[in-house]
Amino acid sequence: MAFHSWQNLADQPIVIDDTTLRDGEQTAGVAFTLEEKITIARMLDEIGVGELECGIPAMGAAEQASVRALVDLGLRARLITWNRALVGDIQASLDCGIRAVDISLSVSDIHIAHKLRKDRAWVRDQLKRALDFCARHDLYVSVGGEDSSRADLDFIVELMQIAKERGADRFRFCDTLGILDPFATFEKISYLRRHVDLDLEIHTHNDLGMATANAIAGIKAGARFVNTTVNGLGERAGNAALEEVVMGLKHACGLELGLDTRRFVALSRYVGRASCRPVPEWKAVVGERVFAHESGLHADGVLKNPINYEGFDPGEVGLGRHLVLGKHSGSQALVQRLKDLGVEVSRIEAMALLDRVRSMSERNKRALTDAELLTLARRHAQVA
Repeated sequence: MAFHSWQNLADQPIVIDDTTLRDGEQTAGVAFTLEEKITIARMLDEIGVGELECGIPAMGAAEQASVRALVDLGLRARLITWNRALVGDIQASLDCGIRAVDISLSVSDIHIAHKLRKDRAWVRDQLKRALDFCARHDLYVSVGGEDSSRADLDFIVELMQIAKERGADRFRFCDTLGILDPFATFEKISYLRRHVDLDLEIHTHNDLGMATANAIAGIKAGARFVNTTVNGLGERAGNAALEEVVMGLKHACGLELGLDTRRFVALSRYVGRASCRPVPEWKAVVGERVFAHESGLHADGVLKNPINYEGFDPGEVGLGRHLVLGKHSGSQALVQRLKDLGVEVSRIEAMALLDRVRSMSERNKRALTDAELLTLARRHAQVA
């Protein structure tokens, strides 16, 4: 069998299937309005995300109305819905005008026994019935394997073979509980790629803080589709963050997905407000202070050349650089920051002022605001 490898992924492009509107909204306490869903969908579409998992029509009339509204937008991105592997769920998606579905069923023996209270034979039959219904309606199908990370890989292979034979387009490997590490993820996806010629999708959770790393490991092992959410929203500890996966692939792996990453910060802030989950200042890639420099050594290095202490240009994601004045600041950063604020001081004057800056920062247990810095500079000038 001929499978694509990490080296020839340019011929088999990676597709982001963003699930902010489905798994992201399943974050405890999060509920997007229809207007917010439309805005998020448009923003994701405009930056170039290829697929949006946009809801669960089987939830009822309100969810169906929102899915129809998203279908009516005529986005370039493919819209796909989440469904149990039940004909009724899939029909609800069809009624919304959806042409692509994720049909999900539990695949681990733990879930089969203790959640479904069935056996493997029931899972096989349920998958066949759902796939035959999808085939009759010419749907694009991703088979979602819930709790794949705890499942017998040979049983997953069997289900993937059934999926391929009955016309499914891909299989979603779900680390539902976020229990894998990147090495185990790579091994499991590699095993499945070796045994079945069917596209794989990697869906990771962040319970152990490894969702982004596991998503990238899955891609490196051969998965061509990857699930993300903006800001890493999702159940419990969340999912792999869109901005982290895209920038990680670009800068750690040398794989450019062609998205307009300059809009990541705007998208992140909007989803943060809509979800009532403000983006922490230290959030990887899009946090307001990710490119803030206080340490004298670092600030001096950045002023000489940003590549000394910045892995990528902050403008790539819509951020800017900040020189923070605090306990660890040096005179060069102080001179530059005051210059940015319209105050010229000599290096000697800066050295004299620096002790006061550090003392005030240590006393207040934070960096100085611009107003505080200007006040200190004026008082120092008056004394001098």
